[in-house]
Amino acid sequence: MPPSAGDYDLILVGGGLAAGLIAWRLALDRPELRVAVVERDGRIGGRHTWSFFDSDLDGTDRDWLGPAVAHRWPAGHEVYFPARARTLRTPYNSITSEALHDTVAPLLGNGLIAGNAVALDPGGVDLADGRRLHGKAVIDARGPSATPHLLLGWQLFLGRTLRLTAPHGLTRPTIMDATVAQSGGYRFVYLLPFDARTVLVEDTYYSDSPELDYALLGGRIDAYARSRGWTVEAVMGEEQGVLPIALDGDIDTFWAGEPQIARAGLAAALFHPVTGYSLPDAVGLAREIACEPELTSAGLRALTENRSKRLWRERRFYRLLNRMLFRAAAPEQRWRVFQRFYGLPEGVVRRFYAGRSTALDKARILAGKPPVPVAAALRQLRETGRGSST
Repeated sequence: MPPSAGDYDLILVGGGLAAGLIAWRLALDRPELRVAVVERDGRIGGRHTWSFFDSDLDGTDRDWLGPAVAHRWPAGHEVYFPARARTLRTPYNSITSEALHDTVAPLLGNGLIAGNAVALDPGGVDLADGRRLHGKAVIDARGPSATPHLLLGWQLFLGRTLRLTAPHGLTRPTIMDATVAQSGGYRFVYLLPFDARTVLVEDTYYSDSPELDYALLGGRIDAYARSRGWTVEAVMGEEQGVLPIALDGDIDTFWAGEPQIARAGLAAALFHPVTGYSLPDAVGLAREIACEPELTSAGLRALTENRSKRLWRERRFYRLLNRMLFRAAAPEQRWRVFQRFYGLPEGVVRRFYAGRSTALDKARILAGKPPVPVAAALRQLRETGRGSST
């Protein structure tokens, strides 16, 4: 039987990556704690694939995540642009929602609760079916919601795992194939070869609007497969997403107001501003929460808010790059920004994705004639730093 009312030390609302990693880390480090995860369908992770480069995490955290890593490519990855093709040596890894669920769900046991949360407060969670879950601490990990306090662009994608009638010939992931037609924003195809005949094909584009056109992206995936000479035997799975890309904002106002509930994941603005990758931030937050001596709603609210604000301020450079991309470059020319970036040394690229660019890295990224109109680029530089929260 599940614990009775008042028995939970921590209730995580939302069963995505951030909540899954927090629950997992606590099960390893603090097994005496009673942790619940509330998710609509009672599964961890939904239908998603989360990927990371080896250089995004230290060896200890890569070892921790190992049981949920469904695929690893030690030979590195590739990128393609109209005037540049490159293989980078950094290994790449992918966690699937199935692997994450299979790893974390047994640790939670009856603490994985199927249900719709309709109200949260520092003392518990109300479910749509009338149940009340009481806890010493509550974290909202339900994903991003509309906010007037952050200026966002969007990365939209539809991915399909295709089983082909013949081998696809890929040996490494393709992080960006931007040789495809550009329309309305920077567009690329992302490829993960799972075995000789199975490949995830994801059509991705950076957009000013969060509206995803499912039919359009599905048609693009079909056309891309045909362009590669692939014949699809079956569609093995599908996932889609709308990820925030941070351009600017007031992080203090974003966190102000009621209710005073801790947040995790995208709801806490914990993601790489340019790529939308959230896994390294989710790992770091899970580690920090597991080290917190006493879990209370007030304490976790302060912890998550402080972490979010600190990282937001540390990452102002990346938001500048996003403003150059979205405001200074014409939509059909935005690919040029990434093509130039991938001409930089591999160490610069690795640290960029890890969110640890050095001062020299930043200078190299900005050096030379920008691949956007000079006047527009200078305008964005002048706007950098305005306001206490940018």
